[in-house]
Amino acid sequence: MSSCCTPDGSCSTNADAATTATATAVAESTATVYAVSGMTCGHCRTAITTSVSALDGVISVDVDIAGGLVTVTTGGAPDDAAIAAAVDDAGYDLTGRA
Repeated sequence: MSSCCTPDGSCSTNADAATTATATAVAESTATVYAVSGMTCGHCRTAITTSVSALDGVISVDVDIAGGLVTVTTGGAPDDAAIAAAVDDAGYDLTGRA
C-alpha cells in the first residue's frame, strides 16, 4: 500500500490539493519582522502571540524572546499601526521594523 492510500484501500487525492492550497497561501503572504522590547519569558510570548493573532489578516506570529523579535505573517501588507497597538496592549513596546 502506498502512502497516499487510506486503510480501506481507497486513494486520498485531497492531500495533494491541500498541499497546493497551502503553497499558494504562503506565496501570497508577507512576513514582517519587528523589534520588541520587554520580552523575557514564555508568558511574554503567549501574551504577544494572542494579542497580535487576533488582528484581521494575521496568519501567524513567531516570537523570538532572546532576539527581541516578533515575526508577523499577514495575508497582504501588514498594518504596522495595528500591530504596534496590539503589542502595546499586551504590555510591550514595538520599537520598529527589524
